Amino acid sequence: MYFSTTSGSSDALMTIRRIKTYTGQTGYVYQYYFVGKRPALDSDPEAPSTEFVFDVTSDRKTTYAVSVFLQPGALDAWATSRGRTLSESEQYAGVKLRLMQAFDEIPDMRNDGRRLRLEAEALSALLESIGVE
Repeated sequence: MYFSTTSGSSDALMTIRRIKTYTGQTGYVYQYYFVGKRPALDSDPEAPSTEFVFDVTSDRKTTYAVSVFLQPGALDAWATSRGRTLSESEQYAGVKLRLMQAFDEIPDMRNDGRRLRLEAEALSALLESIGVE
């Protein structure tokens, strides 16, 4: 959502973010929100892919970015095996599930979990876990 606020003589837009909480199997309680998505930079080793960026904290003091790279091969494999493409919301669901999987499996997200990949096999398994066929 965007709200227009007036500050002096210029108008500014303020983004309201929905902060979500997830308790990982590692014992940490994470707070995170979705920042946005973009094509991976050409110079990035994950290119070509779509980079979904989340801001994450486990201590409410230090916030850091976590990127989940959705590989185009994963989308192609899905479309080939299922006879349809994934919607934007289904892609986001797969990416978010990959983030939560990392919260469960990586004890030190800040140092070891800032760049996550989402490949074909994992995408299928994660989406099947929530009934997306």
